[in-house]
Amino acid sequence: MSDYTQEQETQLHPLRLAVREQGDIVRELKGSKAPKADIDKAVSELKARKRTLDKKEKEFAPKDEFNRVKLEDLLIRRFFFAPAFEIYGGVAGLYDYGPMGAQMERQLIQLWEKFFLIKERLMLIHCSALTPQPVLRASGHEKRFVDMMVKDLKTGECLRADHLLEGHLEKLLASKDATPEKKEECKMLLSRVDGLSKAELAEMLKKYNVKSSTTGNDVSDPEEFNLMFATSVGPGSSAQKSYLRPETAQGIFLCFKRLLDFNNGRLPFGACQIGPAFRNEISPRAGLLRLREFNMAEIEYFINPAEKDHPNYPEVADLEIQLLPKTNQVEGRPTAVMKLGDAVEKKIISSRLVAYFVGRIYLFLTAAGVRKEMLRFRQHMDNEMAHYACDCWDAECKTSYGWVECVGCADRSCYDLQQHSAETNTNLVAKVDLKEPKIVKSVEVDSNKGLIGKTFKKDAKDIMARIAQMTPEEAMVLQTKIDADGTADLHVGDKSFAMTKEMIKGVKEIEKKLHVEDIQPSVIEPSFGIGRILYAILEQNFQVRPNDEQRTWLRLPTAVCPLKCSILPLSGHDEFNPFIKQLSTELTVRNIAHRLDDSAVAIGRRYARTDEIAIPFAITVDFVTKPSGTVTLRERNSTKQVRIPIGEVCAVVEQLALGQVEWAGVQGRFPEFKSQEEEAVTAATA
Repeated sequence: MSDYTQEQETQLHPLRLAVREQGDIVRELKGSKAPKADIDKAVSELKARKRTLDKKEKEFAPKDEFNRVKLEDLLIRRFFFAPAFEIYGGVAGLYDYGPMGAQMERQLIQLWEKFFLIKERLMLIHCSALTPQPVLRASGHEKRFVDMMVKDLKTGECLRADHLLEGHLEKLLASKDATPEKKEECKMLLSRVDGLSKAELAEMLKKYNVKSSTTGNDVSDPEEFNLMFATSVGPGSSAQKSYLRPETAQGIFLCFKRLLDFNNGRLPFGACQIGPAFRNEISPRAGLLRLREFNMAEIEYFINPAEKDHPNYPEVADLEIQLLPKTNQVEGRPTAVMKLGDAVEKKIISSRLVAYFVGRIYLFLTAAGVRKEMLRFRQHMDNEMAHYACDCWDAECKTSYGWVECVGCADRSCYDLQQHSAETNTNLVAKVDLKEPKIVKSVEVDSNKGLIGKTFKKDAKDIMARIAQMTPEEAMVLQTKIDADGTADLHVGDKSFAMTKEMIKGVKEIEKKLHVEDIQPSVIEPSFGIGRILYAILEQNFQVRPNDEQRTWLRLPTAVCPLKCSILPLSGHDEFNPFIKQLSTELTVRNIAHRLDDSAVAIGRRYARTDEIAIPFAITVDFVTKPSGTVTLRERNSTKQVRIPIGEVCAVVEQLALGQVEWAGVQGRFPEFKSQEEEAVTAATA
């Protein structure tokens, strides 16, 4: 069923048709191997048409009355988070988590561990955040992890060049003075901004006379800015250039051999790491969504490339999820709700293994509080994916900032292991059993290790490793060259060494029967941005009580609530103290995080304060407690209360916190208590 009216569909239809027609043209050009310039022009036109469609769909989308200012007021006032170094003026892109934010993040990570670390029997490791330069050079981060930056020529403020150009073009499009030709030109350029080179960006900034968005001053030509924080390890001339890691994944790849050994040499297996990563964003904005220091949880699931399946795939095959495949994006079609099993059968998702992790990500996010209707999985377009990736899906959460990528799930093939293997001459492979033995031709190089060691000293180890890794063809070429000329160059990395007849005595062809073979594993990588997920949950669960706009609260699932229960004495009388101590002691013994609010304000005000920090249950000690031995237990979402024996209430709270019972079950066991607050809520919603 469409989300749009008939009139809106009438307006959207030609735009979707235009996108679909252009998508067909792009496919035809690629299929016929047309010149790159023709393909690029067609892709630019496709992006421009898609942007027009997206803009119109956004215009027709139901208006969200969400008040971000109120949410941020609550989060900062109740110290979920706040700008870091605030009394010194703060630093953009850095935030401190307060008691509620830090505890919520901890609960979110514990839930993640339950869904992935424990469920998938992953191996948890903790690697250094300081990473030597050669590691990130091999992974490609040092060369490619860059954004284009310009500077305000008067203030020196740094701005991201592509964002600045996009903002300027969007203003031109909205201008009443712009001619239709000018608007069409801006649309075309907007679709190409992401792919502009440094020189092209400079040309466009000058052509459109783009100024600083904050001061209106002139800006410099764009320059490349590497987003990694550079540092050095060690003092003086012996210092080694290093970086703070931009992701947690590389540490797992470097530990592959040890992890494989720990898993008894068998595939598949998964390893994970939870911790901080660092990206020196040029001009970070959007609060917790774009930070310079942030927590990640990343999984590297190592597999035989020929076996992309999972034994638990049937558990997720029937999940119905909002998917936005790349074909829908090319053809201008919206998201489609479909079963993961159907998506695999139709080859929309590349493998059952990728689909399995998409399903597990979906179950985790919805359990953590992301609303199903505000969660979609968008497939990367071919021009978005890294050249080595086979398939990639982003879990995107809808927020007031738009659809925000919170989790990525990529089939990275074996790129990273290959890169580190080549850089270090280390054999990063796994052995797999063959169903049938096979005969392979190989060579045996008879080398004089003593002479090589004496001649090349510290390089001898690398030379011997290179000789051992030579293919039969390489070995025969080396031998032929030595036989003809008496010497031949052996290339090891960026060095070359002259091999003589005395060093290489001969090369012998041999046949081997193999029962096992070495393979370079492929990797499925689910990567979670903890801060982004946390913010999306907070925004999607922000509520306002009926008929009271000042009474804001957070409807978080109990699993991620920072505190599970509050103790609220109705009065400050000394006679309440023994009951308060009894309750607090038992909740502590049961590992239930709780908070005591014995301030002098009215009980309704204290309920509101606990609701603001998402505490799901509240125990109230009142004047009936002493004579009856009972207290009231309040549930946050409904504000309903029951009267319950003080000796049972902590056990009931524990069962609720662990998800062993539902609130409806508690209401069925204990008598209802009607408070003034409930009567007011009932009247407001009547």
